[in-house]
Amino acid sequence: MQTNNKTSSILIITLVASLGGFLFGFDMAVISGVLPFLQKQFSLSAFEEGWFVSSALIGCIVGVAFSGELSDRLGRKKPLFISAAFFFLSALGCAFMPSMFWLILFRFLGGVGIGLASNVVPLYISEIAPAKSRGRLITYYQFALTFGILVAYLTNAGLLAYATSQPVAGEAGQGNMMQPRF
Repeated sequence: MQTNNKTSSILIITLVASLGGFLFGFDMAVISGVLPFLQKQFSLSAFEEGWFVSSALIGCIVGVAFSGELSDRLGRKKPLFISAAFFFLSALGCAFMPSMFWLILFRFLGGVGIGLASNVVPLYISEIAPAKSRGRLITYYQFALTFGILVAYLTNAGLLAYATSQPVAGEAGQGNMMQPRF
C-alpha cells in the first residue's frame, strides 16, 4: 500500500511539474494566432513584430543561463516556484498591458520563466523518479510541451473563428477544419 501511495505522489508531482512544459509549448505556439490581431490593433512595424515574437525567446536565454546556478544554490523546488511566478506575472501583464512596450516586456519575463522551467523541470523529475520509471516520467515533460503546442493551435483556430464569425466546432466531420481560413 505504501508503494502505491508513493508512486501516485511521484506521478502527481511529475504531472504538476510538467505544466512548465505545457506553458512553454503553449506560449511559443499561441503567438502565431495572436500576431495578426496585434498587428491590426497596434499597427506594428516589422521591427516591433520581431521584438514581440522574439522577446520570449530572449527571455528563455536569460532563464536558461541562470537556471543551473539557481538550481545548484536553491535546490530544484525554489527555481520551479520562481519560474511559476514569472509565468504568472507574464500572463497577468500581457492581459492588462497598456502598450506594446509592456507587452514585449511581459513576454520577456514569461520567457525567463520558460527558460528556468525548461532546465529545472527535467532535473527535478529525474531526481524524484525511481530508477525503473525515470525515463517514462521525464517523457511527461516533453509530452506536456507538445500538448501545449497542440492546445495553442486549437486556441488559435477558435480565436480566428470567433474573430471572423466562422464556426469551428462541429466542422471536423466535414473536413473543413483543414481548409485555410485566409
